[in-house]
Amino acid sequence: MRHFGHLSPQVRRELFHKEPAEFSARSPARLLSVALGATLYSPATRPRLADDVLKQARRGVVSMVLCLEDSIDDAEVPGAEENLVRQFAELAASAPAAGSTEPPLLFVRVREPAQITSLVRRLGPSTRLLSGFVLPKFTEERGLPFLEALTAAEADCGRRLFAMPVLESPDLLHLETRAETLTGIARTVDKYRDRVLALRLGVTDFCSAYGLRRSPDMTAYDVQIVASVIADVVNVLGRADGTGFTVTGPVWEYFRLQERMFKPQLRQSPFTGRAEELRAALIEHDMDGLLREIGLDRANGLQGKTCIHPSHVAPVHALSVVSHEEFSDATDILRPERCGGGVLRSAYTNKMNEVKPHRAWAERTLLRAEVFGVAHEGVGFVELLAAGSI
Repeated sequence: MRHFGHLSPQVRRELFHKEPAEFSARSPARLLSVALGATLYSPATRPRLADDVLKQARRGVVSMVLCLEDSIDDAEVPGAEENLVRQFAELAASAPAAGSTEPPLLFVRVREPAQITSLVRRLGPSTRLLSGFVLPKFTEERGLPFLEALTAAEADCGRRLFAMPVLESPDLLHLETRAETLTGIARTVDKYRDRVLALRLGVTDFCSAYGLRRSPDMTAYDVQIVASVIADVVNVLGRADGTGFTVTGPVWEYFRLQERMFKPQLRQSPFTGRAEELRAALIEHDMDGLLREIGLDRANGLQGKTCIHPSHVAPVHALSVVSHEEFSDATDILRPERCGGGVLRSAYTNKMNEVKPHRAWAERTLLRAEVFGVAHEGVGFVELLAAGSI
């Protein structure tokens, strides 16, 4: 699979100076953690879940979470598990067909550790389509049983399974317990480093602890109590010195039911000079808050995003593409002859590139470039969104 792989080769050539690389569930974890991109959540109760998964893959989704936790009622869990097993079997049966759509990276969000080993046994051969599990309300005390169950499930099925812990516990939010909780989480995920693909932030649960809900014109970073937790999580768990993990952006919970009304405006490609009209349409359709939050995610060290609506996927991916200017700066910084350090003027002659301080940024940028590609000079977010949304 590849990002923007749903576009024709001709369109990709028009958009990209360097096209996104192909990857698979067997790719190195460091690359996969960035490749997750916009991870789309779906309740495991959906009766046509297999069809939904393939439909979203055709639209450019490369990672999905099938949820057995907060998105469904407690009484629905047994039926949802049965449905999940049945839908995985259906996906596995359709996969060998010539020209069939490859499913995205699939994860299951569970409630209890026992569900991990039970589901892997029940999935049987269709476990080959499973990339791992999302572990809710993760702390050291709660997380260890989940990770032990994951290890046992790996031994049972004989394939690599990843964990994506969700950091959403009140102990992490409350100031008097935050440092101790973060230290315990760090100790736990470091012990299972090879199995932890990414850490996800449960911002809705953080807000819930104080009876808060941000409006569509506010980002998570405008809610100061949430912003402080994000900063501390990145501080402890997102370092660029080799000890850190990929931390993903929080969910954006607003969407327009009139999504189809927006489609004609997207189809009027900015390649024909309508970019400013499309920018205005983005703001008009309540996407301004989402776009600002994605930008702030990147500025604060987060990668990708949790998504609960398909309309959020294309903006996340479009804003993940590396610009030609970023690529130029990163490659200049990482040239072998510059390994001793120093300062140089950027090729775009608009900034200073300081080799040693900017090296970690450059390495992260080139990893993102491998996964999401590098845009042609003059191709920006609007052009990428217009193409990716068709």
